[in-house]
Amino acid sequence: MHKPHRTPIQIRFKDIDALGHVNNANHATYLELARIAYFDDIIGVDVDWNAAGFILARIEIDYKQPILQKDRIEVETRCSRIGSKSFDLAHRILKINGDEETVMAEGLSVVVVFSYAEKKPVAVPEIWVTRLTAFEGSIGG
Repeated sequence: MHKPHRTPIQIRFKDIDALGHVNNANHATYLELARIAYFDDIIGVDVDWNAAGFILARIEIDYKQPILQKDRIEVETRCSRIGSKSFDLAHRILKINGDEETVMAEGLSVVVVFSYAEKKPVAVPEIWVTRLTAFEGSIGG
């Protein structure tokens, strides 16, 4: 089993709401940061955004525990499904405290490969599939 992809997140003062914890809207931003880092690190191809790229089609977030300003958090990301024109990224926002990790939230990003030139979804490039499966091993389920 390989080590999962991790993205450290810096909690900013502006992320904190009146109740003293990270406002729920910021979780989507944390997943976005992780999505882009995962794409850059694992797929690692330059995207010509004028021709084709990817768009977020759906996001789900299940909040487990509040995140506080001083918490050290990372987002763990893995590809959980590859379809013909889309793929899913499963996320866990983890609080790191020494050797202990606590799941603070779980999420799912559905990413569609999109041709901006044609204005429609297109097939996931084979190089993306190859690199995703090389990193993840078995994908699905």
